Amino acid sequence: MRHTLSALLVNQPGVLAKVTTLFSGRGFNIESLSVAETLDPSISRMTIVTRGNSQVIEQVTKQLNKLVDVIKVVDLFDTDYVDREMILIKVTTEASSRAEILRIADIFRGKIVDVTPKSYTIEVTGDEGKIRAIITLLKPLGIKEVVRTGRVAISRGGKGICL
Repeated sequence: MRHTLSALLVNQPGVLAKVTTLFSGRGFNIESLSVAETLDPSISRMTIVTRGNSQVIEQVTKQLNKLVDVIKVVDLFDTDYVDREMILIKVTTEASSRAEILRIADIFRGKIVDVTPKSYTIEVTGDEGKIRAIITLLKPLGIKEVVRTGRVAISRGGKGICL
C-alpha cells in the first residue's frame, strides 16, 4: 500500500541524507519526496511517499522518530488529507495543435508559463489523478519534457502536526 508520511525536521545540512539513508538501508524506495522550510526557518517539513504494509511503515516511522534531527513523523494513510503536486510540461506546438493544447491547459486550470515558436510550457497543480490525466491527453500532441515536484500533503481540518 502507498503511504504518505509527513515529517517535521530540524532545518540543517545532512538531515535529508539521514532520512533517505534510513529508507535505502532498509530497501525501501521513496516514490516522492518534497521538503522545504516552514514558517519557522529552523524547521523543515518533509513529505515522503513510499509503499509498504502498515507494520513496515509503522516500523520506519518509529525509526525516523528516533533520529535526533527529526521532530515528529505522521503517517497520513488513515487520516483525511489534501495532497497536491505541480508539473511543468513542455509540449511541441504546431499551427494545427496550438488551439487544442490551450483548450486542454484551460480545462485543467493550467497556466502557460513559457511560449516559443515551437513549444508551450504548461504549469498544472493538482492531485495525482489530475496530473496523470493531463499527461495522457497531451502525450499524443507531443510532450517534449516533463518536470514534477514531489507530493505535498496536509491533514484536513484543525488537526495537524503539532510540536
